[in-house]
Amino acid sequence: MTELEKLGMVWSEQDAAWADGIAVAREYAAAHGHFLPPTTATWEGHPIGVWAKNARAAARKARENEELRAASRPVPSAAGAMTEARRDELDAIDPGWCPVWDTTWQRCYRLVHNHIQAVATVPTTAGTVVVQGEGLGRWVTAQRNGWAQLLAAQQWLLENTLGLTPAAKEEAGRPVLRGQDAKWAANLAAARQFHAREGHLRVPRKHIVASFTSRNTTCR
Repeated sequence: MTELEKLGMVWSEQDAAWADGIAVAREYAAAHGHFLPPTTATWEGHPIGVWAKNARAAARKARENEELRAASRPVPSAAGAMTEARRDELDAIDPGWCPVWDTTWQRCYRLVHNHIQAVATVPTTAGTVVVQGEGLGRWVTAQRNGWAQLLAAQQWLLENTLGLTPAAKEEAGRPVLRGQDAKWAANLAAARQFHAREGHLRVPRKHIVASFTSRNTTCR
């Protein structure tokens, strides 16, 4: 068997594809300081962003199955769930590669953390520090202003590893330059406000909540 492998024998195409992906993942993480590539990312011609997205889906499937078993509930199917050995391989590359929250949030968090480690200052002004296409100052400001909407674990990370705190009242009223994540957070907050008042999300076309304008959007 060893002799055949030296000659290039491939016993499993899926295992070979995984090995190729892991190799590229290590290179990407070494170059970027994390393994949280956007879906569109490629590395050495390899669509590593799509590969990472599929890997996260498989890991989350495995996590869901484990939670069902722990609750003594039936597992519909183990198909598509990542093995523990493969999760260990990716955890060794980047322990935060598959967060329970949005991957973009985790990527920005890691970039800010890396920036602080390198220069010992927290970026706070939009447009002054842009790394891998992410405006770090803008992101920091958005987290401080939207502190109440974050999960407790996210708040803990921001406070204990980045030294961030919620924005003071006089800061919270300032406009924040918006990326896609900030826009989504603002629209979600507006939707929650409307639902709390009206009891539904059948929003009239011209209705405005704070700075949010509905375009006849209904949650399904």
